[in-house]
Amino acid sequence: MATEPRKNAEFTRGRPFAKGNPGRPNGSKNRTTAIAQALLADEEAELVRKGIELAKAGDVQMLKFLLDRLLPKERLIKIDIPQLDFADEAIGAMAAISGAIAEGQITPSEGATLSSMISGYSRAIEVWDLSRRIDAIDASLNPKEAK
Repeated sequence: MATEPRKNAEFTRGRPFAKGNPGRPNGSKNRTTAIAQALLADEEAELVRKGIELAKAGDVQMLKFLLDRLLPKERLIKIDIPQLDFADEAIGAMAAISGAIAEGQITPSEGATLSSMISGYSRAIEVWDLSRRIDAIDASLNPKEAK
């Protein structure tokens, strides 16, 4: 039985798996990774200490490496946003976010992130409210099917 080359064969990396072969199990480690972990098993603390010593001695690359991993990527933001029970209350929350940006409490990108969260939350409230209203209308039109 002659097999035709696949249409996307030129774009496929490596050899495709045979039918029924799912490939490597999820979570399995590469042989090199397993060997490296075994070699470094009890050396983590000493290596971190050495990295800190190098950074303190002026190794800029090591300092950057350590700071990238140790410092949080995002900061905690504390602003007063009113509680959102109804979708139209999002206006007050957006005003609070705009005020915090204007006062310099948060950056514009942090404000944009908060605004998208508020927007998603208010949409969820709207969807919940609409589904509740539709259920009430269905119950009033079909009282026998309501229960």
